[in-house]
Amino acid sequence: MITVFGSANMDLVAYVGRAPKLGETVTGRDFRTVPGGKGANQAIAAARAGAPVTFLGAVGEDAFGAEMRDTLAGAGVDVGLLRRAPGVSGIAHIVVDDEGGNSIIVVPGANGTVTGPTAAERAVIAASRALLLQLELPMPAVTAAARAAREAGVPVILTPAPAQALPKALLDAVTLLLPNEHEAAGITGAADPGAALDKLLERVEEAVITLGSQGALYGSRAGERLHVPAVPVKAVDTTAAGDTFAGALAVARAEGRPAADALRFAAAAAALSVRREGASTSMPLRAEIDAELAAAPG
Repeated sequence: MITVFGSANMDLVAYVGRAPKLGETVTGRDFRTVPGGKGANQAIAAARAGAPVTFLGAVGEDAFGAEMRDTLAGAGVDVGLLRRAPGVSGIAHIVVDDEGGNSIIVVPGANGTVTGPTAAERAVIAASRALLLQLELPMPAVTAAARAAREAGVPVILTPAPAQALPKALLDAVTLLLPNEHEAAGITGAADPGAALDKLLERVEEAVITLGSQGALYGSRAGERLHVPAVPVKAVDTTAAGDTFAGALAVARAEGRPAADALRFAAAAAALSVRREGASTSMPLRAEIDAELAAAPG
């Protein structure tokens, strides 16, 4: 079982030819509401990639909260411990342009009420094969969940987004850090991904830096270094690519795959997701990922 301790947001997505500049108004071509949030997205990605998944977090007592709970359950995610907090659910305003790029504003809502795992949630974390974390919950809550997993011997995978300072107490509990190249540069001060990877490994046991169309870099303190190329695709919407990669990577690692195979599995899942619009709606099923890998050269 994989456990995700994280955020659930309703994504309010506007599609435009190009994103507006500051003070500018542009006309969009479409608008959708899509259940998302980095935590919920990773949970759905992992479930669709073939793992039993439990999601821990909070939604509000509003229509968005009910819809997000139903969406997670419909994807096969266990929401038995998903909290219902007074007030509104988290939301994300997302603008997607015709090149597939996006900009996002997140309003935490119910996510901000999560201060740490409950006793029941700690028990679920301790029974997991991996714990997936992001930074859309309050930092003390994320740190407490990571430490609970570490104490139970459960691997912790952290996506350090949205970017912010990472306390030592959190990094000490992380097994694998999964930033994109911009987050890695912000954390380490090194613009070159290879140099950033070396600096990350001074803080955590393993790290993967995702590089968009250039693939991903992996390193471990044991000395292993890998570059896995991305699957060439024309992106339609990159909103959930990183979360799809994270969820699929967690599944592959929980299955005991070597690092290179796990990264290829995650890259195939991410490539499938960017060919479709939406966040949770774009994430591929296990059969689709396996077919993508089977069709890949070599």
